[in-house]
Amino acid sequence: MSSRSDKPEQVLLIEPQNELRFRGPFTGGPVTSYIKLINPTNKKVYFKIKTTAPKRYCVRPNSGALKPKDVTEIAVCLQPYDFDPSEKNKHKFMVQTVVAPDDDDDEYPIDVWKDINPDQLMDSKLKCVFENPVISTTSSTVKMTATSTTTKADSNATNGKNKTVGDSVKSSPKVLGEAEEKLIKAAQEVNQLRVEESTLRQENLQLREDLMKWRNAALGNDGNLAAARGLTSQSNSQLSPTSTSILIAFAMVIVGYLLGKLI
Repeated sequence: MSSRSDKPEQVLLIEPQNELRFRGPFTGGPVTSYIKLINPTNKKVYFKIKTTAPKRYCVRPNSGALKPKDVTEIAVCLQPYDFDPSEKNKHKFMVQTVVAPDDDDDEYPIDVWKDINPDQLMDSKLKCVFENPVISTTSSTVKMTATSTTTKADSNATNGKNKTVGDSVKSSPKVLGEAEEKLIKAAQEVNQLRVEESTLRQENLQLREDLMKWRNAALGNDGNLAAARGLTSQSNSQLSPTSTSILIAFAMVIVGYLLGKLI
């Protein structure tokens, strides 16, 4: 008998590789998952899908052939049933494949699996994973019911001390409700403080921009005043020599006139 290590390596690309997931609830109708088979080789490859729970699943197609570079999708349909958590590790699938011989001309020969050498078989296994939120919700509800039943039984066991325990258990939801309200209020206050902080930052930035504008405007006015003062002083300096020369010329005319009279 051939060992597992003697089997050839799988030539097909299989998606998903390891797990086939089914999401519940499983009682309302069939739940379908898909297996994609890709043939990257240059040879035709025959495939067959097997499962450990054939009564639970409907597989289409459950066998066939993939031509070179061909792709196919297998629909795995889980039939409606009451999910049993004890079966979650028992459902598995196996993809068996074999490379067609070179002289194979038939697309779907009937005896391809009957006359096959087991050493030529390639197989890939996938385990089923069940995602069933209904079961988890139900189990948690059952746990809560059992806890409350136990609490009531304990509270009714004695008339004194256990009654106080029962009252404390009954009041615990109120305590939890008050704690949740406080947490919600605290979260709202934190959000409000964040909004106020953001508003203050925006106002601070706006004030800085206004201050910069005022400084620039003030510097501009000082520059204009300085320029005006410079022009005034320059005009005064230009006017003062002109008036002096006029006075000198006028005095010389008078002196010349007087000298002419004397001569």
